[in-house]
Amino acid sequence: MNKKVLILLIAGHLLAFTAKSQDTLLISKDDLVQRVLQNNLQSKIAEQQTAMAKGDLNQSKALFLPSILATQTSMMTNNPLMAFGSKLNQERLTAADFDPNRLNDPDRIENYSVEVQVLQPLLNLDGVYQRQAAQIQVEAYELQAARIQEHMEMEATKAYMQLQLAYEAVSVLELAKYTADQGLKLINDYFDQGLIKRVDVLDVAVRQIEVENQLRYAKSNIKNASDGLATLLGTDIDGTVYKPQSTISSRLQTEDFSNLLSQDRKDLAAMNKALLGHEKMLKSNKMSALPRINAFGNYQMYDNNAFGFGADGYLVGLQISWNIFDGNKNVGKIQKAQAMVDKATIEKENYTQQAQFELNKTNRQLADAENKVELSQKAFEQKAEAYRIRKDRFMEGLEKTADLLMAETQMFQKELEHLQALFEYNLTKEYLRFLTR
Repeated sequence: MNKKVLILLIAGHLLAFTAKSQDTLLISKDDLVQRVLQNNLQSKIAEQQTAMAKGDLNQSKALFLPSILATQTSMMTNNPLMAFGSKLNQERLTAADFDPNRLNDPDRIENYSVEVQVLQPLLNLDGVYQRQAAQIQVEAYELQAARIQEHMEMEATKAYMQLQLAYEAVSVLELAKYTADQGLKLINDYFDQGLIKRVDVLDVAVRQIEVENQLRYAKSNIKNASDGLATLLGTDIDGTVYKPQSTISSRLQTEDFSNLLSQDRKDLAAMNKALLGHEKMLKSNKMSALPRINAFGNYQMYDNNAFGFGADGYLVGLQISWNIFDGNKNVGKIQKAQAMVDKATIEKENYTQQAQFELNKTNRQLADAENKVELSQKAFEQKAEAYRIRKDRFMEGLEKTADLLMAETQMFQKELEHLQALFEYNLTKEYLRFLTR
């Protein structure tokens, strides 16, 4: 059969398969990555963590901004002390109010007051370091969110390559099925002519069933890969099937990566920020033993009628407070903060060692994957040539059916192995690109 006709037949099979689903969507790698970065749920969680840290930072503005409280109080009393003080605040005292009988047994009095209180922090060194720690925490969460975005970009690329591999496998197995169908038809013709035995027909029929079963699994993998894309996109898994715009490149595109771990990598930078934040909190706890200086003031208005402002007054002052001893509470806080600094230091060292190990291991895996691609390419080419020779000999009656089937099986198997090797190499490259960013 003409090669061009065969290619058209295979393309027709693929188009027929794609047309079976009305929900098949064509998608490019760039579009997938962009949509994943915008809609992925893990990225949204990281954004909310950053927003929470910014909320904590906003609270720390109380370190230098005043707090203002307004209260309105209504009361009624015949308590001697309260009654006399209320009249005094209302500026309504008369000489008659000093009568001992009135002082001891006053009439009921109503008092309405409005008070505005202001507290202005002036010097709180522990709060200064707490604010610095809050700012560092925001920066650490921003770095973590950025690293998650980089990870999701890699995951999107991986999912796209898995989708490519699934479609490539279907393409190979479609061709294998077509070959098996044609072989079964040819064998049946030979059997009808009395040229071969019944057992040869059964062998070819079994091979045709095996290929059909492999094709069914390959098509299921397309749906599995599509569901994985839906999960990454943060959408419902509704049976939508995705189809990649591009195929796996058959050319090996080599790339070299450094074995040196970059300290600018966002996850490592985030750990450095976390350590610095713990150090700031340690200093904050140490500074809490120093005096605090705050200014305060209030303004009051009093009257014996609701919403009346017959009298007013104010009070301003400066407060210096020093917590001399709190039962070792602050000592315990300092001990805990120091332990957290030490723990963060150890975690950073351990994480850096693990990251370096992962980088070295993946670099070696890339070299192994490159070698695997080259070997699988040669193996496929050799099996394809062996199959061609055996098929020609079989047509001349010089090869057994079982040998031809074995050669055909090995050829398609090596092609699938070569596609898998290309996938592994490209995936390892993407992972190394992620590790060295």
